[in-house]
Order: sequence, then C-alpha cells, then structure tokens
Amino acid sequence: MSYAMAAALQEAVFEALTGDAALTALVGDAVYDVVPAGSLPPLYVSLGPEEVRDASDKTGGAARHEFTVSVIAGDSGFHAAKTAAAAVGAVLLDANLSLSRGRLVALNFLRARASREGTGQMRRIDLRFRAHIDDD
Repeated sequence: MSYAMAAALQEAVFEALTGDAALTALVGDAVYDVVPAGSLPPLYVSLGPEEVRDASDKTGGAARHEFTVSVIAGDSGFHAAKTAAAAVGAVLLDANLSLSRGRLVALNFLRARASREGTGQMRRIDLRFRAHIDDD
C-alpha cells in the first residue's frame, strides 16, 4: 500500500473541477484546495478530507481513496448549492482522470450530506467519492 498516489489524485480532481465549463459557470474560479482568508464568494467548492486504505493484491500495489468535495453556499440557499453539487458529481462520476502517478481504475459517488452551518444562513453539501488507484 502506498499513500504516494494521493497528491496525484488531488491534482487530477482539482484540474477536472476547475476545467469544467458547467461548474465554472456556477462558481467561477471559486474551487479551492485551501479556502482563502477574508470574504468568500456566495457559492464555492472546496476539496476536503480523504481516507486511504490498502487495496493491494498479488498483482501489485493499489489504494482506495475516499474523499470529500464540499459545496458551500451563503445566502444563495440550498438550490444553488444542489445545482453546483450536481455539477461536481457530473464532472467526477466515472471520470477518466489522468494521474501523474498510478492509474485510476474506478471513481464512484458514495453519498452526499446537505446541512445548514453556523446560524443557519450557510448551506453545505459534502459529496463523498471513492477512487480505486493501481500503482503501476
């Protein structure tokens, strides 16, 4: 098992999200690996936590990455957040991402959770995905 493919997966996911015209039409360039300090746009996407498990077998090394992509909406409400979350899902579902290390075998949607944050003005949708990567 190796965690060495985690950065390659993150780079590919970020590139796919920032390069998608439909998502860009909704959030502009507000796709973040690190949410910047200061005022934020009313709708943005943020790469979130990741868990990695060994998926190696006798044919070679592999890992299963479960990662979260979050859509956060301020005063724009759940409709805008759900529309952006659907666009994120469309980009990543069964995506054929090119990785700088390893080979993406599968990328699947696992679940989503929509919630209100803070005083209830902010909406958040956490989308959970699973990527299986062979280290060839």
